[in-house]
Amino acid sequence: MSRILDQRILLLVISFLRSLQSTKVLSEWKKCGDQECETAMSRVQATTDYLGPDCRYLNFKTGEEIMVYSKLSRKNENLWTGSKGKDFGYFPKDAVKVEEVLIAEEVEVLTKETDFLCLHGDKYTFE
Repeated sequence: MSRILDQRILLLVISFLRSLQSTKVLSEWKKCGDQECETAMSRVQATTDYLGPDCRYLNFKTGEEIMVYSKLSRKNENLWTGSKGKDFGYFPKDAVKVEEVLIAEEVEVLTKETDFLCLHGDKYTFE
């Protein structure tokens, strides 16, 4: 009985650590086209295939079109946020080329913890 309890505790600890990893704040600041980050900033095209490390990232293939809604700034400027169809997530800016700039003047705003949660369908994933 003690061994089963130890295994359950270990699984609980592993689950908690994975949850912390999936909600890790990638940056405290981001640049957007408006204060709410609802306006598309640019349209980009994938220059390479990309498969993200977890569900917060946008996966795509070379040639696919992505709408950019925000760009992480200050400590982590390599990641942008965008959508492709119904999919939404982070991706490296080096994996795309800008096709059209829609918003020239960017606004810098604080990120929120919810910016870094995984969204499956219409529910947030808490592991």
